[in-house]
Amino acid sequence: MRAMTAKPFSVITWLEKDQATSARWRSEAGLPPHGRLVIADDRLSVDAAWKLAGEGTAMLWRGDWQNARHLLQGLSRRADRHPRSGSRPAPATPAEAFEQHRRNQGRRAQALAMLLVPLRGDYSIPLRRAQDVRQACVEAYGPPTGEDSVVSLRELLAVVSAHEWRKKGVPVPAVEGRIYPHYGVFSPVRGEYVDLVAKAPLPANCDLAFDIGTGSGVIAAILARRGVRQVVATDMDERALACASENVEKLGLTVAISVVKTDLFPPGRARLVVCNPPWLPAQPTSPVEYAVYDPESRMLRGFLGQLAEHLEADGEGWLIISDIAELLGLRSRQELLGWIEAAGLKVIARLDTRPKHPKAQDAGDPLHVARAAEVTSLWRLARADGIK
Repeated sequence: MRAMTAKPFSVITWLEKDQATSARWRSEAGLPPHGRLVIADDRLSVDAAWKLAGEGTAMLWRGDWQNARHLLQGLSRRADRHPRSGSRPAPATPAEAFEQHRRNQGRRAQALAMLLVPLRGDYSIPLRRAQDVRQACVEAYGPPTGEDSVVSLRELLAVVSAHEWRKKGVPVPAVEGRIYPHYGVFSPVRGEYVDLVAKAPLPANCDLAFDIGTGSGVIAAILARRGVRQVVATDMDERALACASENVEKLGLTVAISVVKTDLFPPGRARLVVCNPPWLPAQPTSPVEYAVYDPESRMLRGFLGQLAEHLEADGEGWLIISDIAELLGLRSRQELLGWIEAAGLKVIARLDTRPKHPKAQDAGDPLHVARAAEVTSLWRLARADGIK
């Protein structure tokens, strides 16, 4: 976990009451400390804040906590009405629409990240009417180390939202319980891929399975509930490993599931190997986006390229992936099939389902055409030289 490792951290400095002041700078997106910063309070209007943000000036809030939240909401509405991309011609292709959408998202995030709030060394907020965010910060950043810090209000609210999700959990019928996502770990709110794993026919005598890139551990838990005697769930991210381990324990599946830190595959071969890699070949800009964006399809190609050597001769590899990248022109079906063949694999079956998330029905979404046509698939793969 990034917050748990002892390593140097960035410092943000500013002038306040004619005195040079500094504090630890927190940014999960890895943004550098702002070079220009002014002190802001309840007198600051949305118009003035929007102008400062557009000039690249950050605002450290010293007013009322609730008013800071209202100001951020106002800035968010302004960003939605007036994307900073300016007047551009309509995208000619789905790929151009995606790139424009990502640029607008980035500019919006950059503008909203200009409103900053202070945190004391114990993660309390020294503002009027401030809510108690201490436990949420412990979960996201690790135990307090005593130094004051500064964080964007937008990030802090995301930390608080993740804490609420972690408290209540996400009901997943296939695991006969709930999955409790941690901050920075993708939540299994899109149920279609969960349903595919729950209904795909298991290979015969499936005593051992690998879940590659386990995240919250939801797929490993489904396999264990379906009767797989031993599941090895792997990940490289410390937050994902902690999240999966906690969910396995809460579900009473510690005997059946081992959570292991490794890059993709554990040693050995299994009768079943499952992977739900990020679906879009693009650069992530925040921790949770690593579950959605896979630069140059590196994880997807890495999984396919090593799958045959980790499959038993009569085993199966399950690749769970949407065709949204194909619909956006970011990757072709021919490329995917070519990677499968080059890896010494063959397709033995495919299960398809339609997405159920709200954006599939939102005609105002800039990627609506692709989202409405999207299909999520579970590809059943086998070794080309295998028994199947």
